[in-house]
Amino acid sequence: MLNMFREWFHHRFSDPQIVILWVLLIVGFLSIFLLGDMLKPVFAGLVIAYLLEGGVNRLQRFRVPRKIAVSIVFSIFIVCLLLLVIGLLPLLSRQIAQLIQELPELLANGQKELMQLPQKYPEFVSEPQVNEIIGFLKSELTRLGQTALVFSVASVRNLITLLVYLVLVPFLVLFFLKDKDTIIQWAKGFLPKNRDLATEVWNEVNVQIANFIRGKLWEIIIVWAASYVVFVSLDLNFAMLISFFIGLSVLVPYIGATVMTLPVALMAFFQWGVGPNLMYTLIAYGIIQLVDGNILVPLLLSGVVNLHPVAIIVAVLVFGGLWGIWGLFFAIPLATLVHAVIKTWFSKKPHFEHSAPPKKSPESAA
Repeated sequence: MLNMFREWFHHRFSDPQIVILWVLLIVGFLSIFLLGDMLKPVFAGLVIAYLLEGGVNRLQRFRVPRKIAVSIVFSIFIVCLLLLVIGLLPLLSRQIAQLIQELPELLANGQKELMQLPQKYPEFVSEPQVNEIIGFLKSELTRLGQTALVFSVASVRNLITLLVYLVLVPFLVLFFLKDKDTIIQWAKGFLPKNRDLATEVWNEVNVQIANFIRGKLWEIIIVWAASYVVFVSLDLNFAMLISFFIGLSVLVPYIGATVMTLPVALMAFFQWGVGPNLMYTLIAYGIIQLVDGNILVPLLLSGVVNLHPVAIIVAVLVFGGLWGIWGLFFAIPLATLVHAVIKTWFSKKPHFEHSAPPKKSPESAA
């Protein structure tokens, strides 16, 4: 057994470039895992600068000097950030506060509607089942209220953290864009010179990661906007809040859409009870998810990710568990990176197979 493992290890790690590739991956993973909490603003700035670099490159193709291109793209980013902070966040916070305030009334209406179900549909719902559902909803909403209370107590600290991010991250983004070449050259000084395999893997994954992130951002915006328009037209309460979370749910393939079905159904049920409006809301939500899965995803992410659904779900669970919301967002790019590394690793012939002299046939030896 030990000899088998030793032979496999020598077979797979005989090429120095493969060892360098794995060392770089392990060092990068440990750096993010161990220093991620302390360096969140730096990583956030890197991610945003990476996304904005596409716009800078497009302007440079039209012979716009890099400094001017960086200034234009960064100015657009600041305007979008101000619109987000001034327009969207206050609206979401007001709807959250309103939802918490109206929660007892919504729960009372929902309980009233639930108690009528055994009378209307006795063949489908019994009174004990309704009591179990009411008990479950009460416990979950109580837990939600406690979470909201804890969040409000820590709101001062969260506000200070948000202010630090709003000031620090844009500066980091500007420096990363403006001094990109200088920073890259400085980082290369710490890397081994013989890193051709690592460069090959990065070049293969880089295009897919950039296209995936940009496509996913567009998907979030489109699903969010479409959900908001549909829910406002249906006169559903808290349309902005619900549509915002539906937009974010596309970050988690397969799971997000399923999880968001329950809040949408509950909100419509608490507002209207069992009836046509509830059915219209669920049908509209189902159509949005069908359009997203069958039109938006193939259109925005065509050819970007070639992973099996099981691999995508495993990546979401693993990286989401490690890095939270950032892990969910980058689960598929990271899975693509892992897939590219494994594919390159197993397709590359070991170093000793390249260097071994050809065996002489008995005829040539004679």
